[in-house]
Amino acid sequence: RPRQVLDPQYGMYVWPCAVVLAQYVWTRRDELRDKTVLGGVSLPGVLAARCGAQVILSDSAETPLCLENCRRSCEANGLRDVDVLGLTWGEISPELTLLPELDVILGSDVFYEPQDFEDVLVTVAFLLRKNPTAQFWTTYQERSSDWSVEALLHRWRLSCVDVHLETFDADKPELAGSSLPGNHSVLMMIITLKTE
Repeated sequence: RPRQVLDPQYGMYVWPCAVVLAQYVWTRRDELRDKTVLGGVSLPGVLAARCGAQVILSDSAETPLCLENCRRSCEANGLRDVDVLGLTWGEISPELTLLPELDVILGSDVFYEPQDFEDVLVTVAFLLRKNPTAQFWTTYQERSSDWSVEALLHRWRLSCVDVHLETFDADKPELAGSSLPGNHSVLMMIITLKTE
């Protein structure tokens, strides 16, 4: 079981979305072995590495503390071959363009603030165009029924499939249980390039 390195900063908690996405990663562990995965600094990416994937972990280039915490988490989990990169949603940086060929991109709770949704999808669209057979696995909390990525998916020529939590035993209340306040209704989708 992966170990967490806890940090009191807001962004470094293991949020319910990460737990649900980690459950999905665990159910797909056999097919992830030897695949190349780009993940965030949280539990799903660390778990993918523990399952035998070649993993690159990333967080915003503007949050060096998160990147350092991720390196500590890798050390705590005995992961020596995991690169940790600063990548920022919406920026097509040299680091982004130089990434190796990817099979899976992981993102838990990246659809958090509506003003950031397009930046997330700009980056995802860039990576999927560079890796046309790759998939973006993402979990998110429905914080408002008014928030939707549907129009943005259409704009960036992306397709989306909802993954029901019961199909991978993630619909148990204790799975996404958290001491953090609020209601945790977690949803999951897989985003791919739209095919003609």
